[in-house]
Amino acid sequence: MKLIIVTGGVISSLGKGIASTSIGLLLKQRGLNVTIQKLDPYINVDPGTMSPFQHGEVFVTEDGAETDLDLGHYERFIDTDLTRRHSVSTGQIYQAVIDRERRGGYLGKTVQVIPHITDEIKSRIRELGETDDPPDVVIAEIGGTTGDIESQPFLEATRQLRLEVGAENCLFIHLTLIPYIRAAKELKTKPTQNSVRQLREIGIQPDILLCRTEVPLNRDIRQKLALFCNVREEAVIEARDVASIYQVPIQFHKERLDDIIVRLLALDVPEPDLTEWQLLLKRMNDAEDEVAIAVCGKYTHLRDAYKSIIEAFTHAGIHNDVKVNIEWIDAEDIENHGAERYLKDVSGVLVPGGFGERGIQGKLEAVRYARENKTPFLGICLGLQSAVIEFAKNVCEIADAASSEFDVNCLNPVIDLMKDQTHDGDKGGTMRLGAYPCQIKPGSLAEAVYGCDAVAERHRHRWEVNNKYRPTFEKHGLVISGTSPDGRLVEIIELSDHPYFIAVQFHPELKSRPNRPHPLFKALVKAAKLQAAESTLDVRRTINT
Repeated sequence: MKLIIVTGGVISSLGKGIASTSIGLLLKQRGLNVTIQKLDPYINVDPGTMSPFQHGEVFVTEDGAETDLDLGHYERFIDTDLTRRHSVSTGQIYQAVIDRERRGGYLGKTVQVIPHITDEIKSRIRELGETDDPPDVVIAEIGGTTGDIESQPFLEATRQLRLEVGAENCLFIHLTLIPYIRAAKELKTKPTQNSVRQLREIGIQPDILLCRTEVPLNRDIRQKLALFCNVREEAVIEARDVASIYQVPIQFHKERLDDIIVRLLALDVPEPDLTEWQLLLKRMNDAEDEVAIAVCGKYTHLRDAYKSIIEAFTHAGIHNDVKVNIEWIDAEDIENHGAERYLKDVSGVLVPGGFGERGIQGKLEAVRYARENKTPFLGICLGLQSAVIEFAKNVCEIADAASSEFDVNCLNPVIDLMKDQTHDGDKGGTMRLGAYPCQIKPGSLAEAVYGCDAVAERHRHRWEVNNKYRPTFEKHGLVISGTSPDGRLVEIIELSDHPYFIAVQFHPELKSRPNRPHPLFKALVKAAKLQAAESTLDVRRTINT
């Protein structure tokens, strides 16, 4: 098993995740079995209890792990379902070591960062190779930047790993910033020199530099970086800003990054086949039509909170030959000024997930506007719950319909905890998490969208549709088109008298891929495209064409 360790320097948010997964894509297209792991230095066990404003989106894997949003990028680029083993935090490492110490696992020894913490980190990396289909290459991205105190155990562990497996089986790639000083019209290499020096002080010599830059690196800059950072000039890779993250693998390939990697790791593999990826980029760039779709949410000021939704719209746009322009609408603005002001000029509405009461009235008004004005609509998680509450209030005339999440004393909790659910104690990992099966109703819009009668989708929620009210909903025209196989949990709802109105309890955006857009997003964009063109075509008949 070959190891590629990706570190970051100078500042955070340079795109280590995109760089790591772009490398993974290039190696996969050379015929290698590749997997990617995120090593996060925060002490939280996972980001599940963090506010989106702190950490952005929580990405959920098939097996129910709450992870960093970079795992979403990994899955989308290398087109592989990852697991909880691919997301490692300082909290997990210390928790495992302390639990082992409490059980007497260290036989009375003093437990220390070295070797016990670093050994646990190394074991988490090595165990990715202990599968029925072991990868040829493991890419491990270390969060944070060089010099961060919390990152040091991970850096030390990977330094040790390189010694143990040999330099021919492990290489270090350092992503760094080359700032451009506009007043002087100069690129500055000193921050990168300092960052590499910090790595070398702890015994790590980068093999490759990925240099984020606004402007091209000239030969003089490359030679200077090579000389002062002790790398070959050809291993100074320009990582210039691009319009789309999906262009990054092509840019890296032009810089011959993958050629350098396979040579350093002594891998005998062919050139990558990037035909499909290039066709996707061409289709994306050639799209002339545009549609505007509103996302009415609670965290719209932080785009990373909806990272997978953004990418799912990109994928759906590519396969509908249209550019999707997302209109970000704060739910509280709708509460203050009404829905029509913000939604009258869009061709589709999406109400995403979220937690807590803030902004819920704005979400309800967005749902009502889409329902009454026949605007294509998709609700996700809290979006489904908002659609149910709105329907109960305004169609079934249950005036005090609400969710017990927001009002524990409400008389008509159309959204409620199931009887066997508890809401006490720890909050981390206590929701319905990961992939669950869903049975789809024959003849429904959901069946037309999916093209099948059973799916498995990823969840992240606690509250459910209250089964007590299902007969009332159905009597008034709400179609429950997807349930758990035992019929106990509502998974999908829709309206039969609407061009495209569907809501789901799960998170479809988490399974969308560039080459395989999620059917629900693809269908929403198609419906919005027809709406924008004022087409009279039946969305159901055209959904899979």
